Amino acid sequence: MNCLVFDIETIPDVELGRRIFALQGLSDAAVAKAMFAHSRQESGRDFLPLEQHRVVAIACAWRSREELRLWSLGTPASNEKELIERFFDGIERYSPDLVSWNGAGFDLPVLQYRALARGVQAARYWETGSVDAAFRYNNYLSRYHWRHLDLMYLRFEFMRGQLTPERLTAEIERVKALLRDSAEPHYGEFLRAWEAQP
Repeated sequence: MNCLVFDIETIPDVELGRRIFALQGLSDAAVAKAMFAHSRQESGRDFLPLEQHRVVAIACAWRSREELRLWSLGTPASNEKELIERFFDGIERYSPDLVSWNGAGFDLPVLQYRALARGVQAARYWETGSVDAAFRYNNYLSRYHWRHLDLMYLRFEFMRGQLTPERLTAEIERVKALLRDSAEPHYGEFLRAWEAQP
């Protein structure tokens, strides 16, 4: 059992914006502003097309039989290619089940575009059974599969009978203990908000 819960954070790819909209000579902030204005004009909303996002952080929660841990890939000094390589290297090494919120609609397509733009290989992620037969009907790309889920994983595992009520409670408490024991202040804030929910 290897499970990777992930979320990406992005900013506008102002280098791309300069090229596609011929905005040379403008500051990054002015280019980003122009990109958002173009998006509003085209779609009626501020949200940029997927290919215009640049990955600046990937937050991860890892659950294996032995451990539960939280971290962010890379450091503030890491470049986008390094972040994306580390994400796909983890898939290559462990073949984890992926869990995200709207990952199929945003996170994974952005990672695909950015891997292409940055020259990052992701063989295991793209595997559909040509090398490993186990991926023929259960891979990261197919719509109907188990290797990537867009939902609350523990509740889903409980719903499909993979966790007893007691095991679900124990897993939730394990996550809360990890947050409680962390020195990171934002983990504590998250835990307080979680526990304040009815």
